[in-house]
Parts: sequence; C-alpha cells; structure tokens
Amino acid sequence: MTAETPSRFAAFVASRYRRARRIAGIPALGESLMRLALATIVLWLGLLSTPALALDVTIRPGQPFTPLPIAVPGFAGDPALAAQIAQIVANDLKLSGYINPLDPASYLDKVVGSEASPNFTNWATIGAQALVAGTVQTQGGQITAAVRLWDVTTSQQIFGQQFATTPDNIRRLGHIIADAVYSKLTGFKGFFDTRVVFVAESGPKTQRIKKLALMDWDGANVRFLTQGQELVLTPRFSPSTQQVAYMSFAQQGNPKVFILNTANGSRQLVGEFSGMTFSPRFSPDGSKLVFSVEHEGNSNIYVMDLATRQARQLTNDASINTSPCYSPDGSQIAFESDRGGAQQIYLMNADGSNQHRVTFGNGRYATPVFSPDPENPYIAFTKQDSTGFKIGVMKTDGSQERIIADGYHNEGPSWSPNGRYVMYFTDGGGATGGASIWFADVTGTVNMQVKTPGFASDPSWSPLLR
Repeated sequence: MTAETPSRFAAFVASRYRRARRIAGIPALGESLMRLALATIVLWLGLLSTPALALDVTIRPGQPFTPLPIAVPGFAGDPALAAQIAQIVANDLKLSGYINPLDPASYLDKVVGSEASPNFTNWATIGAQALVAGTVQTQGGQITAAVRLWDVTTSQQIFGQQFATTPDNIRRLGHIIADAVYSKLTGFKGFFDTRVVFVAESGPKTQRIKKLALMDWDGANVRFLTQGQELVLTPRFSPSTQQVAYMSFAQQGNPKVFILNTANGSRQLVGEFSGMTFSPRFSPDGSKLVFSVEHEGNSNIYVMDLATRQARQLTNDASINTSPCYSPDGSQIAFESDRGGAQQIYLMNADGSNQHRVTFGNGRYATPVFSPDPENPYIAFTKQDSTGFKIGVMKTDGSQERIIADGYHNEGPSWSPNGRYVMYFTDGGGATGGASIWFADVTGTVNMQVKTPGFASDPSWSPLLR
C-alpha cells in the first residue's frame, strides 16, 4: 500500500460527499397502510370503464408539451372531507406535470357529485377536456368516496370507482384516487400513494444537524425517524417493504450501515466490519443488502444475505468501488468506480462476474440507480462536468444519455415506482443556503420542487403502499 492511496480515498470522500460535516477529523460520507391497509373497498359504479380515445397525453423529449387541461371541482357530500380530498387529487395531478387542473375560479359548477351526469357544456366552455366528479360520505366510522372520471369531449365516462377507508387515511385516499385518474389519462402506472425518506437538515451550514425523516411524496406529513444525535446519510427504501437502509456516523468509530423499520422504529446493524460501511441498497425482493466497505484507502462492494447475515465480496481491486444498485430483476448490479482513473459507471452480474464499464462521455459519472420498470431499462445517474452537477438517465448499456436536471449542484437520484420520474436534491450554495428536493420526469419536460419544512437532501422514493 502506497502512501498516496489513503489520501486518494480521502479526496474521493471529500468530492463525492462534500456536503457531510467532519466529525473527529474524518469526512463523513455523503452518500408503502398496505394499499389501503385497512382493506380499501373498490366497487364499479355501473358503467364499464372505457378509455377516452379523444384524450391524448404524449410527451416526447425536446418537443413542446402542453399538460392536459382537466377540471377537479369540489366533491359533493361531507363539505370538509370532500374539499380536502378534491384538493389532494388536484394537487397530485398538477405536480405530475402532465395534467393541468384548471383554476377553480373559472368553474361554472363549483361542486359536482358522482350520482348524475355533469353538464358537459359548462366544462367544455372553460376548456376542460376531462372532469373528475365525486361524492364523499361518512358512514359507520368509514369514509366512502365515489368517483367518476369523464371525457368532456365525448361526454363518456372513463371510469367509476368507490373507495372506503377510516378517517386517519384521508390523504392516502386522495392519493389513490389521483393514481387512478393519472393512470387512466396517461397510460402510466400511478405513483402518488407513496412516501419518501430523506435527510432533514437544520442549524448552521458548518454544523448541520441531520435527521432521518419520512413524508408523503408531496412533502406533507413529515415525521422524524431519528433525533439528530448522530449524523445520518443515504437512506434507501427497500423496493418491496417499508424498511430503510442508511448510514449512521456516530461521534466515535467508523460509519456503519443500519436497517430501520419505519413502522415501529426498530433498527439493526448490518454486520461488523473493520472499515467504514456505506452506500447501502436493497435487492428487489428485500432479502439482500449490497453496500461498500472501505479498507486501507480502497473500497469494495459486498452483498449480505439478511436472513443468514453472511456477506460476500463482489469486487476486489485497488480502487474505489461504491454506490451499488440492483437491476429490477436482481440479475445485475450497477456501481461507480475510479478503476479507470475517474469516476465512471460499471455493470456486473449479481455474482460479481462480467464487470464492465458503460459510461464514456465527458465528465464523471456517479450514483447509478436502475429504473424499477423492467420494460423501460434505464439508469439514472449524477454527472459532474465543468458546468456543475447534473441528473441524467441513459439506457443500461450507456446509450441514449439524456440530462433531465441541470444546475449548480444536483445529485442523489431516486426513481418513482412507475419509472417515470426521478427525485433528487440540489444545493444552491452560499453561506446560508441549503439543500432542497426536486423531481424531474424522464424526458426532462417536468421539473418540480417538493416543498419541505426545512432544508432536505438524499431523498429515496418508497414502493407503492399496500
């Protein structure tokens, strides 16, 4: 081992995880309820669900795009609950970037229930192409929402469903209704009934307190999972459960990887290793955890069977191999490595064989993350070049690279469960500035901020709740 190797690893840590504060002189490493858990009742409301062929939501990279104009008026029934649910539905659809709920001030009919056909002329007059109508009622401790989606152009019903839940799941009910509307209008699977784990940041920029936090996908219902006594980084949701793997950097010793149960708050240490452990991610079925272990200035990738706690090394060379991520079918692992002289993205089989480089563009590539959609095999990544840090997507062979978020400092991509959006965080810099969470769609057409109470970084999207 040469004297330069540890300093090379330290330089990597400083550049790759520059936002983490220093503790004890060592740089800290930076780096779904059940679908309605209470047994949602789904009933058809009489008419068959048929797609409205007149509606067209087509998004092509680099092409002009106008979101589909629709109306989401107040729902009938219980006034307070109906207004709350309709607002959640409208907000979700607007944030998708593909659908544009029109200004309620333009509505000629302020409330539309699900029991009768609407006055389509009134909605066509204001330019709405689709209409969401609903009725919300409280019965025997349950809240029921009957919803219909109408094609204004053809005066045809697109779908009708009824949902039931308990009062403590109002927001989830709104998200699930929005998922159904979004799916029918776009042809894509829904993604609103999800949560995001992230790092909530507070305090002076040089002494940030970082806590694990959980929120609904739209930034609501924030709750803390840790209390800030230790530095926490890189939380990662399991693709199949509500567990989160993350790195904890205590005041003493090396950073360690833990698994946290978001339901009951229990956590468990992932193995005892002599060096730092970091960059954890679950396998698609949640049975394994892949992560990096530092030793004498280099880092290599290991996989652990979470049932037996047996770990196996997958890479073994004098370089920095980190940020591993499984493909949706579990057969491949993408990772970043500087074995060629600079950070680039590599692929290997899940057993460590067939390691090969896939990025050859200008700049450095890091944090590869497979899309969860096996029918659209993409990898999201962070790219650093002379103009800053960017978020991009590419095919798994490195082709068709597309930058979807370009700015001063963007990193940490995480896919929505439908594979249409990538959430990330950006840091605007400055003495008093901090990180914020954003998401973009795969075409780069949509770019929206997720509002949080304070600074926020390292988002990880959950699977759909069940």
